[in-house]
Amino acid sequence: MKTWLDKWEPEDEAFWSSGGSKIAWKTLTITTLTLILSFASWFMMSVIAVKLPGLGFRFTKDQLFWLTAIPGLAAGFLRIIHTFILPIFGTRHVVSFATAIKLIPVIGIGFAVMDINTPFWVFALLAFTTGFGGGDFSSYMPSTSLFFPKRLKGTALGIQAGIGNFGVSVAQFVTPLIISVSIFGAASVFTSIDHKEAIVVFQNASIQKQKEVFAALDPDVQARILTNVKKTVIDSVNASIKSDDKVILFTSLPTKVKAKAIANANPKMAEKILNDISPKNTAVKNTAIYLQSAAFWYVPFLILLSIISWFYLRSIPMKASVREQMDIFSNKHTWYCTITYVMTFGTFAGLSAAFPLMIKFLYGDFPNAPDPLVYAFYGPLIGSASRIAFGFIADKVGGAILTTITGLGILAGSILLVTEGLVAPTSMDQFPLFVAVILGMFFFTGIGNAGTFRQYPIIFAENQRQAAGVIGWTAAIAAFGPFIFSKLIGNNLSANGTVNQFFIGVAIFTILATGINWWFYNRKGCEKPS
Repeated sequence: MKTWLDKWEPEDEAFWSSGGSKIAWKTLTITTLTLILSFASWFMMSVIAVKLPGLGFRFTKDQLFWLTAIPGLAAGFLRIIHTFILPIFGTRHVVSFATAIKLIPVIGIGFAVMDINTPFWVFALLAFTTGFGGGDFSSYMPSTSLFFPKRLKGTALGIQAGIGNFGVSVAQFVTPLIISVSIFGAASVFTSIDHKEAIVVFQNASIQKQKEVFAALDPDVQARILTNVKKTVIDSVNASIKSDDKVILFTSLPTKVKAKAIANANPKMAEKILNDISPKNTAVKNTAIYLQSAAFWYVPFLILLSIISWFYLRSIPMKASVREQMDIFSNKHTWYCTITYVMTFGTFAGLSAAFPLMIKFLYGDFPNAPDPLVYAFYGPLIGSASRIAFGFIADKVGGAILTTITGLGILAGSILLVTEGLVAPTSMDQFPLFVAVILGMFFFTGIGNAGTFRQYPIIFAENQRQAAGVIGWTAAIAAFGPFIFSKLIGNNLSANGTVNQFFIGVAIFTILATGINWWFYNRKGCEKPS
């Protein structure tokens, strides 16, 4: 079957009307559907990781953040590869293969979560393979840019990127629903601990009973539990009891502190401790789930779309070697555009990956703590929707003004998160504002994503092959967003229990990126108005 089109001239009205338009929109439809699955499979680890401790996987907080960070690291590197392969292999081959290869992570993760003895390195390797989905963007979007005339590029790119980004919401929305459905394999018992009821257990149990149960634990387990207590509290109690004995230290802690330390331990470990203290307690909640279904449900859709891509897609006859494509790096605007896209899409992807675990570790200690997966999908949904809506607006008003507005929005959100104590919370009363500010930041990232992708074809109007390459390259670097956000947020939480320093850094970077966009692309008399 023929892969390469004989010619492609979308700026020629006669060519566009006589069949070019039909081919372009068909290509956009197929590649956008596959891109939804790309984003969904890329971010599936961000929602699966939240559930792993409740199944009995004894991964630390830092390891859980690594699992949400690694897909971003992988996607960044893979997007660099995708940036250069489109002119070599063409749309048909790239999309068909990229869709099929995502069967590796979805099948692998499905089997991994069914065995609690699966080691962390296996999960880390599988998390890296989810980056296959993240890498696609840097060849799919340049492909779409080539298929459409200049007057429709903003609309087409906005539709594809916006609807493709819905894949993040699909992963975070479908997971809580699909894990109750058996697709393959037996159910697993998911354990959660009610913080309020855990306090009741310790209030009603004698100190002697608490001492017996804690003393029976392995010393390493005792140490891990005590890491859930603030250092200032440990130091204060140590000074009072004048002893370094872990059992005496634990039993001397305030009742609420002891309950919180146990409730924040691995749920299966906490279950055993609470049941040993009070066999009839109501703090332990057990439910049957099929976490493997959160991965396996992708399989039939990936197979179907890889077949459709092979039989219905064609490639534009524009070939260039990797060396020829390297010319984008000699243009300063490649680097400026990279910075602005890290601000927009990097923030979108980073927040998408880190949002569920931020909810879990910032607000999960409070009574009536929220379920992260109830809220997680709203952010990517809002960001994706605003990207679609503002793709049309970008074609009318230009992209640069939208990118500047985005920078101001992200800056305002970062300032609010820090100054209002929303990422160093002291009560659940702050949670509604925390969610509102994060969702607002998602909204602005969608505006910026639409604006930047309208800008790039105009900034590089003299060479559309370069424009496509820059789209791929900037998307590659911005794909490191999940890695940067997850690792730095995780490090902040491990170090001091807050995320203030991270969002101060976000604010500083946003000022830099917004200033670059305004100076070169937005102000009156700028070098490249777009």
